[in-house]
Amino acid sequence: MIDLNQPLEIGGVQLRNRVFLAPMSGVSDLPFRQLAWKAGAGMVVSEMVASAELCTRERGNLLRLRGDGLGTHVVQIAGRETKWMAEAARIAEGEGAHIIDINMGCPAKKVTGGFSGSALMRDLDHALTLIEATIAAVKIPVTLKMRLGWDDDTINAPELAARAEQAGVQMVTVHGRTRCQFYEGKADWHAIRAVKAAVSIPLVANGDVLNRDDANGILEASGADAVMVGRGSYGQPWLPGTIVHGVQNGQDTGMIADYAVAHYEAMLAHYGEPTGIRHSRKHLGWYLEKHGVEISAAERAAIMTETNPRLVAGRLHAALARPDEHDMKKVA
Repeated sequence: MIDLNQPLEIGGVQLRNRVFLAPMSGVSDLPFRQLAWKAGAGMVVSEMVASAELCTRERGNLLRLRGDGLGTHVVQIAGRETKWMAEAARIAEGEGAHIIDINMGCPAKKVTGGFSGSALMRDLDHALTLIEATIAAVKIPVTLKMRLGWDDDTINAPELAARAEQAGVQMVTVHGRTRCQFYEGKADWHAIRAVKAAVSIPLVANGDVLNRDDANGILEASGADAVMVGRGSYGQPWLPGTIVHGVQNGQDTGMIADYAVAHYEAMLAHYGEPTGIRHSRKHLGWYLEKHGVEISAAERAAIMTETNPRLVAGRLHAALARPDEHDMKKVA
């Protein structure tokens, strides 16, 4: 069995352990990644950045490139044209990225409709041109994230992974669903094993990892070298770190109420108040859903619709700080 605490080297970059935070659009922004990193995640990956849009250097896109306070800074890019993928990779490298990850796994219609993300698994020859252009553009390692295939009739992750390794990709991550499954059903951990048999580079398994037992289970089923945690971290950015350390609710370094408010304030500082208030609401909802104690619909609405940051912080703290039958919950 893989030791989750064991470091993993990717193209000369050493990752401190083998439990990673997944790239998640609208979720894994800098404040979220900083919290996951501080809690012990071995690697944290940025939100997907559209390559052509990044090349405009618009402020919102450049914000996704920031890696302040991260020991290992990984930027994920997506696109369908070689020139933009190459230029986006160069920009990310110039902004301090240690690793570039290529997105060929996003199932969202707005991404696949533009022939990016998992749509590239329908044309492996074109996918390889994007991989080759990205690798040629930078000196840092390039990795690749994908799904099992487009649908059950086209399970081609092993072929894509093998061709990507030949092109120079240093690590592959596979989510155990097809694009057409989106996030329905259960991730097929066993199906990832065929990718392990096709490559010699490190393999990361992803999909439905919610705790340490899941992490051990996906490693055993897939034969992978590391695991990646995605949606399970909603409302608990510390989750990858607690999986590494084998604990349930984190270490006694602060209560959830304080943690959530600090996260909220970090988002306001990162984006500025108007944008930060809007972007934070999904996170506040997840904290309340996972950790709120008997909060009424009216109380929830008062938090989720308020635009005064001081009132939001106060109401959020009050909702999360109520004692339950297990006393106060604590996190890493």
